[in-house]
Amino acid sequence: MPEFISLTFPNASTEINPIPNASIDPEYLARYARNLDDYGYNYTLVPYDSSSYDPFTIGATILSVTKKLKVIIALRPNTLYPTVAAKALATLDQLSSGRVVVHFIAGGSDAEQAKEGDFLSKDERYGRLEDYIKILRRAWKSDEPFDWDSKYYQFKQFSNRVRPTNGPIPVSVGGSSDEAYRVGGSLADIFGLWGEPLKETKEQIDRIYAEAAKAGRPDSDRPRIWVTFRPIVAETEELAWAKAHRTLDVLTANRALGQGKAPPNAPAPQNVGSQRLLDIAARGEVQDRALWYPTVTATNARGASTALVGSHQTIVESLLDYVDLGADLISIRGYDNLNDAIDYGRFVLPKVRETLQERGNGASN
Repeated sequence: MPEFISLTFPNASTEINPIPNASIDPEYLARYARNLDDYGYNYTLVPYDSSSYDPFTIGATILSVTKKLKVIIALRPNTLYPTVAAKALATLDQLSSGRVVVHFIAGGSDAEQAKEGDFLSKDERYGRLEDYIKILRRAWKSDEPFDWDSKYYQFKQFSNRVRPTNGPIPVSVGGSSDEAYRVGGSLADIFGLWGEPLKETKEQIDRIYAEAAKAGRPDSDRPRIWVTFRPIVAETEELAWAKAHRTLDVLTANRALGQGKAPPNAPAPQNVGSQRLLDIAARGEVQDRALWYPTVTATNARGASTALVGSHQTIVESLLDYVDLGADLISIRGYDNLNDAIDYGRFVLPKVRETLQERGNGASN
């Protein structure tokens, strides 16, 4: 049975109705988190940006107002020394009775990394990430003080008395480069992918599994696959497509006004994942059952941007296509953040689970 992920939003600002310079709205944040909890989401990702809020503090707030929802803390290795991160994550995990996951961002943009003093090359950033994950896991398990001496980190006799609740905290890695596949395939518990057509997604999953096998991991220990989409859903196909085109018009207009996720004249993105999305978008607007790409070009592939468009049933069937392909975790978030999350929770998540339950009971194939 797949698990579902949303994205955390600290205020009512959205891509289609941006609120300039919006600050954290504690009441909105709590309301959003409680809705995710009530509607059966398993996780919410607390993202990271060099100019935005602290994920640990937001994550702690979410955990304090929910009962079952887990938080995925996005973390860039350049921002927090690994021994400090080991304690911070384990502290949050203890406070929440084991509801913490960490998602590592090696860094896909040299300019964004430089904003916080990180000038390593992309390959070096993945080398550092490899060390970082190994240090965290040792810190969470080791009963004895230990030393570390590598290109990226050096310390002596670190001792950690803050242990996670249920063993090592799950580690997620994302990306579409050779180094991302290598590090994530060899070390990650979860590997995150952006929504691509089924053929390309299957190729990426095969790459990840091949790297896991090369690292000596058995099939039972391969990374779980996380795929992200931006569904645009309505009661009928016609209403959904009308909504999709309205959304596209607003995204395009907002970007022209300098209110989009990417500036109007932004250069081509540096990271491989965004380049892949733009290359696929050039092949046509719709891929497979309902995967829609104009939202990719409208935002210069800034982050997860591929939409699924259709009725509730079409979105359910589209997500099941990826579950059948091997996706263990499905991230869905829309453009009207809170209302879309509620709609998915009412009409999409239960139907996906119900269909898979029926399959398990032999009611369908």
